[in-house]
Amino acid sequence: MISIYKIKPKFQKLLMPLLKLFKKLGISPNTITFSSILLSFLLSYFLWNAFENSLYFLFVAFGLLLRMMLNALDGMMARIYNLQSKKGEVLNEVGDIISDTAIYFPLILFESIEIEIAIIFIALAIINEFCGLLAKVVSGNRRYDGPMGKSDRAFLIGFICIIYYFTNKIDPYMNTVIFAASILMIISSYLRLTKSITNE
Repeated sequence: MISIYKIKPKFQKLLMPLLKLFKKLGISPNTITFSSILLSFLLSYFLWNAFENSLYFLFVAFGLLLRMMLNALDGMMARIYNLQSKKGEVLNEVGDIISDTAIYFPLILFESIEIEIAIIFIALAIINEFCGLLAKVVSGNRRYDGPMGKSDRAFLIGFICIIYYFTNKIDPYMNTVIFAASILMIISSYLRLTKSITNE
């Protein structure tokens, strides 16, 4: 399935200079993970207030890209410099769920999105990450299969925010877009579970 996650190796390669800098500065993987969680709450604030200040939409879009970078860097640092820990794994997994919930919760304020659709999107984002984690329990491997995994959701919402910065003409299509994204998350969750069972 198509997913932004498939370009992760190239993305990580671009981040190597920054990773080396963080290592020289003594920044730990858990510090990066915790920073990502704090950033998510800041992005939640911006998205909550974006219709009062359209510049906040750009802050969210670029902040989501920064969050993707931090999410990649903590795992890279832990793996490359042999800094893995059970505490770090727990912080990473719980942090992703907390962060996703915080970032996307303001969608309930969008007049262009039915609140039921927004809630379904948020709930499925949590379920999708849980399915990836459950796969590790079943097969020993964490699953990140798309479509509409964590990175895909961030790209979608970031792209929507960029559009909203320039125009609100996307309003009539928002229910359809978020509903379609929810369907893709159901497919993604199903793939993660079935592939973990079959060890694909």
